[in-house]
Amino acid sequence: MKPQRSRRPRGRGLAMLALGFLGGRLLGGANGNGAADAPAHHSRRIVHTAGEAIIAADEGSRIVLANPAAARMFGVTAQEMEGSPLSRFIQAPHGADAGPLDYFQADGRAGRRGTDYAGTGLRAGGERFAIEGSIVDTAQDGRTVYTIILRDVSERQRVQSKLARSHDQLRQLSSALQTIREEERTHIARELHDDLGQLLASLRMDLSLLTEACGNTPEAMRLIDGMDGNLLTAINSLRRIATNLRPRALDEGGLYFALRGLRDDFVERHGIACVLLADEAELRLDDQASTAIFRIVQEALTNIARHAHASQVTMNLYRLNGELLITIRDDGRGIREEDLEKAESLGLVGMRERVWALQGEITIGTDDTPGTRIDIVLPVREHTV
Repeated sequence: MKPQRSRRPRGRGLAMLALGFLGGRLLGGANGNGAADAPAHHSRRIVHTAGEAIIAADEGSRIVLANPAAARMFGVTAQEMEGSPLSRFIQAPHGADAGPLDYFQADGRAGRRGTDYAGTGLRAGGERFAIEGSIVDTAQDGRTVYTIILRDVSERQRVQSKLARSHDQLRQLSSALQTIREEERTHIARELHDDLGQLLASLRMDLSLLTEACGNTPEAMRLIDGMDGNLLTAINSLRRIATNLRPRALDEGGLYFALRGLRDDFVERHGIACVLLADEAELRLDDQASTAIFRIVQEALTNIARHAHASQVTMNLYRLNGELLITIRDDGRGIREEDLEKAESLGLVGMRERVWALQGEITIGTDDTPGTRIDIVLPVREHTV
């Protein structure tokens, strides 16, 4: 026999300890001289009418007591259960000498309570179903009695599985929408740059020719200079809008140069010092990963500019063992726990969705020093070019 592991309940387990004691009392009363005292009779009635399935087993994993709720769970009678091996109703662990505690392994912890352990039940017809069990052991007349409280959680698991599938479908939908959105951004940016941008540039060239032909008077020169200034403003605005939609550097130079342009624009527009620590060779990734990382960093910088009141930002990107590690830190006011859970924090939600779409992990919180720190780990081995 391998040594038994003693597992004592905590917290609400005191109630289970009492039931284990009652089970032991019942076992002692049933196997003694046949005389049941009033407390034992009361205990038997409590166990008999309990809504949860209760089983008592001896050290040899043989059932010595089962209440009607347990019998209904497994589709038999309580009399059929008593005297049967525990393995007839609960899937036994590996090893023929398994004791009752071995049926609920420590690595199978489940449920909301620290004393809940997962298992597999076996109905009379052979159907397997998910159960949770809480087990306590008590000494009675030199023997150890194990009282097991069982719960059928198969329906709960089906609901959880359905919710998990729905969650996965929502994630896939979110990823598809992000892809469609990025494709539309790319298309609009190219249209703006190639069509409208060239048209504005052509108008400016025509205006230069008009200046040579008609700019003989101060009034004409004033009008032409004003038109030229407006055209130049329109061209710069168009470039900014197109870059925000889809930076050309992302397609022409790669992620590293796109991040440099994003950093420079952030510093120019917001006056916040920003340091980019990265190696171009480590950021040669395919379009999917490059776009996702660029948008993640872009959203992080947008949040910093809007909410952080920071004066310094550091972005560190480096590869390690097939993973890209991204750290973005600022010295601002820091992010609060409640800010992370706000329904309107769509920027943070978008960052998480992009990270999860790449099977990565993201952690957002306050650093040891004032400010916020974002740590992201992305597996990029399959996205390297």
